[in-house]
Amino acid sequence: MALEFLSMVYPPLIVFAAALLVLVLPRIAGFAVGALSLAAVLAISLVAPEGQHLAGTFLGFDVVPFYVDDFSRMVGLGLGFLGVCSVIYAYSSEASKTLVAFALVYVSSSIGAAFAGDWLVLLFMWELMAVTSTLVVWHYGGEAVRAGFRYALFHGTGGVLVMMAVAVHYVQTGTFVYDGAGIANGIPALLAVLGMGVNVAFIGVHTWLPDTYPRPHIAASVFLSVYTTKTSAFVLYRAFPVDAGSDLGIYIAYMGGLMAVYGATFALLQHDMRALLSYHIQAQLGYIVAGIGMATMGSDLAAAGAMSHLFNNVLFKSLLFMAVGVVIYRTGEEDLYKLGGLWREMPLTAIGFGFGALSITAIPGFNGYVSKGMLFDAADPHYYGQPEYQALYWLLWLGAIGTLLSFIKLGYYVFFHGESDLEVADAKPGQTVAMLGLGGACLLFGVWWQGLADLAPTIHGLEFEYYGGHSHLHPYSSGHLQTAGVLTGVAAATFVVVRKPLSKLDLGDPAMVVYPATYAVSRWTMLGVTGTYAAVDRTVVGAVKRCYWIGNNPVLAVDAAAGQLPDWLVAVDERQPTDGGRPSTIHLRTGIGTTVLLLTLVLTVVLWLLVV
Repeated sequence: MALEFLSMVYPPLIVFAAALLVLVLPRIAGFAVGALSLAAVLAISLVAPEGQHLAGTFLGFDVVPFYVDDFSRMVGLGLGFLGVCSVIYAYSSEASKTLVAFALVYVSSSIGAAFAGDWLVLLFMWELMAVTSTLVVWHYGGEAVRAGFRYALFHGTGGVLVMMAVAVHYVQTGTFVYDGAGIANGIPALLAVLGMGVNVAFIGVHTWLPDTYPRPHIAASVFLSVYTTKTSAFVLYRAFPVDAGSDLGIYIAYMGGLMAVYGATFALLQHDMRALLSYHIQAQLGYIVAGIGMATMGSDLAAAGAMSHLFNNVLFKSLLFMAVGVVIYRTGEEDLYKLGGLWREMPLTAIGFGFGALSITAIPGFNGYVSKGMLFDAADPHYYGQPEYQALYWLLWLGAIGTLLSFIKLGYYVFFHGESDLEVADAKPGQTVAMLGLGGACLLFGVWWQGLADLAPTIHGLEFEYYGGHSHLHPYSSGHLQTAGVLTGVAAATFVVVRKPLSKLDLGDPAMVVYPATYAVSRWTMLGVTGTYAAVDRTVVGAVKRCYWIGNNPVLAVDAAAGQLPDWLVAVDERQPTDGGRPSTIHLRTGIGTTVLLLTLVLTVVLWLLVV
């Protein structure tokens, strides 16, 4: 009976209702309701039976708003647990009720996208996620407004591409409902990978990440650091699942490898702590994207590694943003080089940061070690991987070394380097509870890796074939431990060598040229369009006025054509009316609102006629 009830409860609706209550209830009561709504999502994800729920029709199309399988269950568990911790953190970090209400609507759309069972519902949630996340950014004001505008342009463009992919997919397949085969091959697959690539920060369309996430409230950054990117990575897997056989699989895999290196490299060059973490969102997404690319070509282990790393990333990435947020909250400083020695003043925050850093850098005993090990194995040509993955394997290695270097640098300069001259308090109780809750989960799934393997779809203790034999998943084998030791040793030795020159480097991301370039192109395009419009407007209005004057003064018009007008009429000032002195009754201009309304009505009629 309980399972039947849970299958009828739509998780995003619970969180959306909580967002409305946050606005009207007293602060502590509203935040408690928000946390409880996400705890309910966690419970539903854990116990809801597998299959389609709430399936029906919308405008004549079959839709499945709520679909539970091993993949959506795993993502729902991660998003629900993080949501509880994030609301507690936001309450303790003095986030406003309005901000948290926006954030909860944003979270509800993300959860809706994760549990969607068809492309139509997914598309609606995808666009809602873009709009609500923009509001979360804008709410802070200041520099976040311009960054939020740029963020909206990126995600709006990506959304249009995804919409086109879904439309062409429907034309080719005749249904929006997921069938396990992913997005249709050809044009739909190409459009989907480009549109989803914006949200998962493909190189070249990633600049919104380091541009946006360092600017809003610290609590907003925690929400933003996970829900858009991780949900979008999961949707990318829905589009390109195991054995999809897409021709794009190898390109997706190598894009992921390049993202891992690119993100880690520019993270290493950052002074701003949240910008560093933002680049590492791209780097860790690179591992997930690489796994998805390998999975679409038939690797079950790669699929398990990608989804496990996605789940783990939800935990340790938000934890790192929380720890850095506490440092900013207490010191008011964003530049990591202006800090140091804070472990004495802020030991709890240092512990929270340590758990997150050890997880993201794949140190044995923490969850990132398990999932990243799966991806290394899937790419290793001498283990499970294919020969064409040789270069990808080494790209993932370079990304791992860059990640270790970045977090050695961040931890060293913030918590250990020198003596702190700041007398600051440690994390507040709610901030501590949120950080230690996530840190405990990172440690739990690193030690009890079997639990993570049981959650991961396509694993469940099965054997995996590889060249020369077969093996069970065993992350703590001597080979895996040796690899982790080599990576850590290389990174530590490298940091000793590059520490001083690295602190003097301040190189910008070349992809950031997209902003001044877009501004210049947009400005001159706008000037060209408005100038052309003004010229056409002057010509048309002048012609209409002349025709109207001729219609009202035909005799004078004939005399004018014959050159027989009296001097006093020929010399009339051009600013005088050209309609014989009478005011015109023709309205040649209208407001923008009326124009938009008229255009909407015309387009609606045209679409209706096309459908009929």
